[in-house]
Parts: sequence; C-alpha cells; structure tokens
Amino acid sequence: MPHNLAVVRRPGPRLADGLVTHLEKSDVSYEKALEQWQGYVDALAAAGWDIALMPPADDCPDAVFVEDVLIVHDDLAVVTSPGAPERRPEIEGVAEFAESLGLQVGRIELPGTLDGGDVLRVITPELTTMYVGSTARTNGRGIDQLAELMRPKGVRVQMVPVERALHLKSAVTALPDGTVIGWDPVVDDKDAFPRYEGMPEEGGAHVIRIGEDHLLMAASAPRTAALLRERGYTVTAVDISEFEKLEGCVTCLSVRIR
Repeated sequence: MPHNLAVVRRPGPRLADGLVTHLEKSDVSYEKALEQWQGYVDALAAAGWDIALMPPADDCPDAVFVEDVLIVHDDLAVVTSPGAPERRPEIEGVAEFAESLGLQVGRIELPGTLDGGDVLRVITPELTTMYVGSTARTNGRGIDQLAELMRPKGVRVQMVPVERALHLKSAVTALPDGTVIGWDPVVDDKDAFPRYEGMPEEGGAHVIRIGEDHLLMAASAPRTAALLRERGYTVTAVDISEFEKLEGCVTCLSVRIR
C-alpha cells in the first residue's frame, strides 16, 4: 500500500479542446499549462510527496484531470465511469496502473456514471464520509455503486445536490479539521455538511491537504490564503490559471494516496 503518493497525468497536446460547462470557452496556452502543471507537481514533491505518473492519454483533452477517473480509499482504487462520453476513453489502462501500485480495484459500471471530482472525502475521528455530488456527470446508479464498494470499508456515502457547478469539488472542499469550505454562489446545499464556511473567492473553495496543517491552493485566491494563514495553516499557492479556464482546480490535477 503506497503512502504519500501523488498520482498525476501529464497534459496532452489537445488540452485546449477540453470540455467546459459553466464557463465560456477561452484560449488556453499549452506551453504555459505545461509550466504550471510542472509547478504544481514540484509543489507536491517539495511537500514530501512521491510522484507517480499515470500513463498519458494524449488523445483525451481532459485527461490531465486525473482525479475524475480514479478514487482511492485505503487499499481500494475505484476506476470511475465518466459522465461525459468524450471522457470515457481516459479510463483505459487505469485499473492496471492502480494494480501496479499494489491497490485492489473496483469499478463503476454503466449505466452508472461517476466523476471523481464529485467525491469529497471528509475524515473525522468518528466517521469517514464521502459526499458525492449528483450532477450532470454523476448519477444515482453511480453513487449507489460507490456506496456498495465503500460499505466494507465503513465509509458513509451521502449524495449532495449540485446544479451550479461542474462538480461537487468545484464548489466545496474540506479543511483538515473537517470543516467544509466553499464559494457561496455555487453551493446548492450548505446544510448538507455538519460544518460549512464560505470563502471570499471562487478559487478559495479549493484546497488540498499536503501536510499536517499544510494546504495547497490556487494563486487566484490570495484573500482566502491570507485568511487560512491567519488560522495557523501553512499555505502554498500555485498558478493554475490555464487549468481554471477549463473548470479545473488544485483537487482534480492529482490523486493523493496517504
């Protein structure tokens, strides 16, 4: 079972053709995106994470958003069933890759659909909960299959309605203490979470824990970064502007295995 391993996938040359749902299409610089992706990977490595490169999928524009095709909890890797048909080729070879890391593999099967960006895992001393967004990309059958896979692990799976964002984690993520943070204009049901707090910027809704009290977030949310630093967190900010043009954020560019 690997620990402190960050799974990433290098952006392919068709990145600019990636899907957008809630944004207008804008120009994406592949060269700049490659530089930003490397900066993101370097930040993870500097925080003590080993990096595992998933085999590329250069024909798939959105493949860099590796979180959407792979969910990992304990020693179980779940290969998802992407809701956008254009993204389904991205799962080819993912099960074999997960097995090469020593993980057990489960799958979400059609007609169930599930994107990993819709799965927010919140761990507290009492309980591990996976909040799963019901979105255009993730349906009830996919959520039911995930719940069945997670039941032996003692993980509670709870559906959350999402209409104003692409994925659940486009709207909310969680701090190490279990507080769910979000950007209010795109959070449909704040009461779904025992503890919720709005952040002052859209990019401030997206953090990943890369150390005990160490957070990684986008450089597009400086006010949120300052707020979190005031609370005692170490915050590393990375520029991911080219990925934000494609509705990407810091969460979806890697799968972190602790």
